[in-house]
Amino acid sequence: MDTFDPKPNHANGGATKSVKTAVPGIEIAEYFPKLATRMKDVSVIRSIAGKEAAHERGTYHLHTGRRLTGAAKFPNFGSLVAHKLGDPKSDIPNFVSVGQTLSSGFLGVQAAPFVVDRPGTLPDNIAAVTDEARTRRRLQLLAAQEADFSAAGAKQLVAEHQNLYERARSLMTSPRLKAFKLDDEPAAVKERYGAKSQLGQGLLVARRLVEVGVPFVEVRRGGWDMHSRLFENIKTAGADVDTGLSALLADLKDRGMLDRTLVICMGEFGRTPKINDRPPTPGRDHWARNFSIAVAGGGLRGGQAIGSTSEDGMEIVDHEVQVEDLFQTFCKSMRIDANEELYTPEGRPLKIVDGGATISELIA
Repeated sequence: MDTFDPKPNHANGGATKSVKTAVPGIEIAEYFPKLATRMKDVSVIRSIAGKEAAHERGTYHLHTGRRLTGAAKFPNFGSLVAHKLGDPKSDIPNFVSVGQTLSSGFLGVQAAPFVVDRPGTLPDNIAAVTDEARTRRRLQLLAAQEADFSAAGAKQLVAEHQNLYERARSLMTSPRLKAFKLDDEPAAVKERYGAKSQLGQGLLVARRLVEVGVPFVEVRRGGWDMHSRLFENIKTAGADVDTGLSALLADLKDRGMLDRTLVICMGEFGRTPKINDRPPTPGRDHWARNFSIAVAGGGLRGGQAIGSTSEDGMEIVDHEVQVEDLFQTFCKSMRIDANEELYTPEGRPLKIVDGGATISELIA
């Protein structure tokens, strides 16, 4: 109710008012006025039916399309995209996450996320290679030291370890490494994304990384668990997302990149329609029964609101969308076969997406 499905005329809506968008008849929460002007490129889905209302389980569900059950550790969707669309010989990572995220699961280190904690600067574990010959000798020495370990039965582990080091060496010498830095970005561009915002600068880095060929970038922003002080904290959080996301969409469109770049804005679950009484001021608690997300680009249709909830926000009344439907649609946008089977290290076949159907309204 405080993002993409406001209910200003019901008590459950609280202090949140709505704002008109560039698409007649579609309103979103007042905290996103810049995004509202870009609504012709954006679709909001107001009827996601989740199943997990705990952070860890919800995060896993909305990152993998799978519920946290069984022994198989399914990969982050970013790792899946890196595996399917990335270049295994790339000199920069195929999946970058600005902020901590889920692992690559059974896909292993080749598809693992490369984590950046401070957008705009090189990660602490990356240093410039000033002596290529010395670096090569050190890697050869490491390989010799690991030979006995490999012969003792750890051949696969050693191979992954050596591959990781080789990729790190390649990254340190890559001319594309500068995409992680913002030194050459005009001050006006940084300001447009939010110069003092970690999220905004992370989204600017994301644009730069996509521009040089990174298939998937995730940018995370915490601070949405507003069990109290909701109507105070949402103003800052909303402005942060509104500024950065609207700048990203405008930038991608101006550069002719939006049609081939899928942008997803979502969390791991929703918030309760009813406002709680938690001191010092009220907030909303965890709620997975129905919630909203926003998508844009990637060849998907914009300018629409899909699904609806009841007047009090408690129930989905039109077009229930399952999490699996989302992932089917993401795969369709990215030209990945959702029915393809991947194999775990134990040889177990698992479909990329288990069930669901594409959201027809989004398919252009």
